[in-house]
Amino acid sequence: MLISVITAFVLLGEAMIAVVMSRNWHAAWWEWHLLMAAGFGFVAYSAYVQYQREGAARGLFNSITLEQTVRRIDEEYATALEALTSAMHRQEDAGWTEAEMALIISGLARRFGLTEGQVGILGRAAEALAHERDQIRRLDALVAVGNETRVIVREPELLRRMVARIAEGLGRDSLRVGLLVDGRMTFPADLSTGDGWGAGGASDSTIDRALSSLRSVPAGDGLLVLPLTVKDRPAGVVEVRRPAGGFAERDHSLLASLVSQLSIALENARLYDQIDVLFRQYISPDVATALLADPSQAALGGAVVEVSALFADLRGFTTFAERVSPQEVVAMLNRYFGLAAPCVLDQGGTVVQFIGDALLALFNAPARQPDHALRAARAGLAMQRAIDSVVADNAGWPRFRIGINTGPAVVGNIGSLQMRSFNATGDAINVAARLESVAQPGQVVIGGQTGAAIRDVADLVPLGDLQVKGRRDLVTAYVLTGLHERAEPVDPTGTPA
Repeated sequence: MLISVITAFVLLGEAMIAVVMSRNWHAAWWEWHLLMAAGFGFVAYSAYVQYQREGAARGLFNSITLEQTVRRIDEEYATALEALTSAMHRQEDAGWTEAEMALIISGLARRFGLTEGQVGILGRAAEALAHERDQIRRLDALVAVGNETRVIVREPELLRRMVARIAEGLGRDSLRVGLLVDGRMTFPADLSTGDGWGAGGASDSTIDRALSSLRSVPAGDGLLVLPLTVKDRPAGVVEVRRPAGGFAERDHSLLASLVSQLSIALENARLYDQIDVLFRQYISPDVATALLADPSQAALGGAVVEVSALFADLRGFTTFAERVSPQEVVAMLNRYFGLAAPCVLDQGGTVVQFIGDALLALFNAPARQPDHALRAARAGLAMQRAIDSVVADNAGWPRFRIGINTGPAVVGNIGSLQMRSFNATGDAINVAARLESVAQPGQVVIGGQTGAAIRDVADLVPLGDLQVKGRRDLVTAYVLTGLHERAEPVDPTGTPA
């Protein structure tokens, strides 16, 4: 259209020149008419061609202002495209029929003055845009799920967070997660999105096929079953339902990637739980936490730290073990240590080791505790109180005697490259063991430095300066009979009470 207008102006310009410069007015006048007729004829022909192509007379002469026209067309096209894309999404969400959708499209055509051909082109573009946005949303969900796999949380919380992330990417699709528990598939209510999962899931045979093949299996129109795995073994399934129909090939690939990330996260969570349980059952929780946070702390070596060491053993254990069966000995030890260990842990102490009928615990290592002497004293008295009820019900069972001492010790990992343990060595540890041997059954005996640290809140009975085995210098000792401190909650992480 623009070319025809320019051509017409050129012809008119030539005619005007001919009129002005011609000596023969009549000849120029006829020439002018011929040129004008040719120019306007070409303009009329171009307008006719445009009308045939667009099917409407609107905008035949708007091409003169090309930039404004193109901008207006782009804006109207974008608005119509966005409106049609939104309508397509709402159709899938609300389940509109084809007739209802046709009415909406007809309204859009009237609103924007679109021909049938333009509506068809716009519909295909809107469909492509809707699919592209769906893919972008699902890829965003894949990235979010991948980020969640790096977060170490317990399995139930992890699965809830992952399901929420996947649901954000699926949009109109709904899903539920099933887990194998003792060989049976269970579907927790908090691991599903959408409604209608009560009796509308995949059949047992379909689930079995997905678990045996470890591949996604269609379960009818709009339902897909994908296997969850842990160490390449079946661990559960993810069922995805699409209300608008089946899944395209690209949907299969993306959903498989999402479920693969979920499998990795589930495997990590279960492995962490296993390691955590093993660590916390075989070594002190504080040591386990420190090693999980910083594995380099497992290196051989140590540092000199002021600690309060608590040493406890059972007076009369050997005689008791001679007259009962080994099973009874083990039962008695587990009963005692089951009561003693929580007394230490409640005060933030670290149970370093069980040695036969003895127990060694440290305070101020590995976590720093400015009031470690007081914590050790609390733990010692709590242990004796806990044992009282057991001894009352079991005549002839031995009782703990406890020694506590404060001083510097080398604390760290001791052993070999193949096997090591967290431990402490030094004179302060040896003195705690010697004070324990001085104590009577049911008593807590503490050293001089421990006594000095808790003197203001402790009830102490002086034993004087004692000569203990293996040490040339005398050791000041006290019997700790009680504490009269103000009752305050204890923070096991190291904050003073």
